[in-house]
Amino acid sequence: MRIMTAGGPWGNELMLKRRSLGLGLLASPFISNRVRAEDSVVRISKQYGLGYLSMMVMEHEHLVEKHGAKVGLPGLAAEWSVLGGPTPQIDALLAGQIGFIGPGSTTLVTLWDKTAGTGRDIKALSALQSMPFVLMTRNPAVRSIADLTEKDKIALPGVKITGHALTLEMAAASQWGFPAYDRLDSLTVTLSHPDAMAALLGGQSEVNCHMASSPFYYYERAAPGVHEVLKSYDVTGGKHTNGVVLTSKQYHDANPKICAAVLAAQQEANDFIRNNPRQAAEIYLAMTGDRKGTVDQMAGWVADPDVVYTTVPMKVMEFAAFMQRVGRVKRVAGSWKDMFFPESQDVAGS
Repeated sequence: MRIMTAGGPWGNELMLKRRSLGLGLLASPFISNRVRAEDSVVRISKQYGLGYLSMMVMEHEHLVEKHGAKVGLPGLAAEWSVLGGPTPQIDALLAGQIGFIGPGSTTLVTLWDKTAGTGRDIKALSALQSMPFVLMTRNPAVRSIADLTEKDKIALPGVKITGHALTLEMAAASQWGFPAYDRLDSLTVTLSHPDAMAALLGGQSEVNCHMASSPFYYYERAAPGVHEVLKSYDVTGGKHTNGVVLTSKQYHDANPKICAAVLAAQQEANDFIRNNPRQAAEIYLAMTGDRKGTVDQMAGWVADPDVVYTTVPMKVMEFAAFMQRVGRVKRVAGSWKDMFFPESQDVAGS
């Protein structure tokens, strides 16, 4: 079953203007007692974009139900929803209305800082994928971030706390020294990826740059007069996790078989994507309603070596250390394993 709770095929992106990452609920003395041992229904929140392709395959191929039966839950049903962004997702998770959410890895760092050791811990069951952020521009004078001026405006899905924003700050610190890490912040504006792409390609908006996620940077690369300035992998020195699958410790501990089924379903979905990129592309186009791309285009993007659909976390600690250094979080885990549940700890993550 699929529950659509946000308009448009892409959903709404990263609504951060309300309470910061839904953390207001953490002030209550408990998370909702709606979580029960071994629920018969698992509710999972996803978003649209190639970063969520494994979740789409899990839904389309009924993989959670398949693996639920394998672990002794033959009647397990998966319900999929599209919530607006981190805030409503986290609210629903803390209220016990959702079992799993799929935000960015920087959200994991923030939530671990806020919840670790409180009895209301939120951790990751797995990584979703490794995928870059790419800075695109239509300004021919901008060939590196050093060329950006106050006349340039960079659209991204959320200032300060998103991986997109933090990557720009890390790049600025590398370019001009750490004290200047926020030098580009004044150029950033918050727009959803679809709106940012429309502004960039339309040519009439003050927005002439976009710190984009997939598939948006693919579309933008193909547009006349638009070129790539920076890729986040160049900043981090290699591939990094973009999204993660989060749940609460209360839900995890009460539903070990469901957690095992969800993780196994994701691993099978990842194998499916690697072995069947064209079929995965067809699933993506059908489930998102994306009419801009062709199956051939999308299959090529799915098979892009820059993109790795994997449950293994990569360079999460690098973002965490930077977030602590600039004051976005107070605490940083001693190891990435502290932020992940045991099911995912027996891998060479970082």
